[in-house]
Amino acid sequence: MSGQTAGTISQAPGGVINRGGFARRYLQGRAAGVAALALILGFLTLYPFGMLLYGSLHSTPPGMAGEFNLNGYAEVFSGPAVIILLNTIGISLAKTIPALAMAVFLAWIIARTDTPWAGKLEVLITLPFFIPPILTAMAWAMLGNPQVGLLNTLWKWMTGSTVSPINVYSWGGVVWHMIQYSTPFLFLFIVDIFRAMDPSLEESSRMCGASRWRTFRGITLVLMMPALTNSFILSFIRGIESFESPLFFGTPAKITVITTEIYNSINHHATPDYQYATAISFSVMAMMFLLVFAQWRILRGRSFTTVTGKGYQPSVMKLGRWRWATFAFCILFFFVTVVLPVSQLFIGSFFRFFGFYQWDMLTLEHYRNVFASSEIWRAFGNTMLLGLIGASLTMALGAVVAYISIRTKWRGRRLIEALAWLPWMMPGMVLGIGFLWAFAMLPGPIPIYGTIWALLLAYVTLGTPVSVRVMSGAYAQLSFDLEECSRVHGATFFQTLWRILVALAWPSFAVGWVLTFFMIMRELSASILLYSVGSEVLSVTLMKLWANGLAEQVSVIGLMMMMLVIVFRWVQLRFLKSRISTL
Repeated sequence: MSGQTAGTISQAPGGVINRGGFARRYLQGRAAGVAALALILGFLTLYPFGMLLYGSLHSTPPGMAGEFNLNGYAEVFSGPAVIILLNTIGISLAKTIPALAMAVFLAWIIARTDTPWAGKLEVLITLPFFIPPILTAMAWAMLGNPQVGLLNTLWKWMTGSTVSPINVYSWGGVVWHMIQYSTPFLFLFIVDIFRAMDPSLEESSRMCGASRWRTFRGITLVLMMPALTNSFILSFIRGIESFESPLFFGTPAKITVITTEIYNSINHHATPDYQYATAISFSVMAMMFLLVFAQWRILRGRSFTTVTGKGYQPSVMKLGRWRWATFAFCILFFFVTVVLPVSQLFIGSFFRFFGFYQWDMLTLEHYRNVFASSEIWRAFGNTMLLGLIGASLTMALGAVVAYISIRTKWRGRRLIEALAWLPWMMPGMVLGIGFLWAFAMLPGPIPIYGTIWALLLAYVTLGTPVSVRVMSGAYAQLSFDLEECSRVHGATFFQTLWRILVALAWPSFAVGWVLTFFMIMRELSASILLYSVGSEVLSVTLMKLWANGLAEQVSVIGLMMMMLVIVFRWVQLRFLKSRISTL
């Protein structure tokens, strides 16, 4: 080195490296990237959020002249609306707590015990989440109908009783149906946390004399606190925005929650009451903000690192004879949540009418009608296209947001994290209303309104919080010394990112992709507001068939979707297993 000036380092005759200029360009590029990401998230979240605020203060639907007032909020704080809000909170809590407890127990069985055929059981346990709720709701309406339900009919035939033991049109029916797909949803978040946890922490506790239960309560659950709190909040919010369960089982029992109230105020009024619908949604979002703030306060300043640079082998608890009890519990869960409703769909697809199971009623007409329907095939193609593109874009966006939020100290990362989380503050139906306003107000050269791309943007927005939470959980468990060690040995930033972080977080990315894909496939509340002729998706088509009394054709489509679920889940697990074995 022959000489040095401010901001430069002169090398041999080859030239001069301007480190100060490189640092400035790097910081400028980083700031530009963060700003671009904030703009993208702002368009997906703040823009429809702002339009919702506009709509909650505007007295008429989009495109109609009106005035600004607070009538919507005045109606929200009336007696009936407060009762509806309390109903919603109570139902969501009633399903979230048992669903979370069951998910933790199932994840422990699969990941940390010697229960036979754990890999196959994992596939079976997750199936209920991927089945569209409209299908299981219809099936349980036939199974648990107090008058003609198949289970009640069998019970009366076997016991001679005249009393039906099951009534799905009740508070219990609403909660039960929500638990069926909430438990596997939470299981998918928690099972990999059990697998990734270093067992030496628990072994140290046992060596110090703690019992298995005290170790599980004081070590395992504490280390899982980020995953558990995230899962609880996600599940609680999903309970708030649940639509199918309250619609099918709550409406006949005169149980009204926020989503059905919004649906009724928009679809069952001569003039849709968008102002009231958006006003009640903002009240819910305020409550959600308080919940998220409480989570941040609980976890602030605490470390939950469970994956470090030290090698370890996950421990498996020997259950002895009890392993068959845990195996039976998993099979029972699968039987009740999948076999019973799918069997009802299977039987119903071959009979001319539900509930009339005579030999002369057998038919293949429903299969012929489905396979001959161009509308159904168009909806299937639209769903597959949106699922593949939407899941990939959503996970890529979530991975970038999670990296900036968890692995950096960059300025603006908290804003980006908040923007990515915002869609979970709004039920899908309300977000759909926001996008209706947003797309309708875009200038003419941007033709999004009424196209399939409106659905794509809505799906990416709705799925971003899930992708961010999945990738945040994966990144949070990786010790920073992994990156530091890679950089010390000469790897560049992008080499470290690809070979260390991406390689270790890839299983979580795969899980998140499958989750997002099937969330898109089953999404109904936003889709039913944003679709147009030619851009229908399967969930909307199923709703239309059900409304037209064609439940038998819905059964046929449901069985086709079940085959897709099985194939996608099997491929994902096979790919995931081969990927982990090469790391």
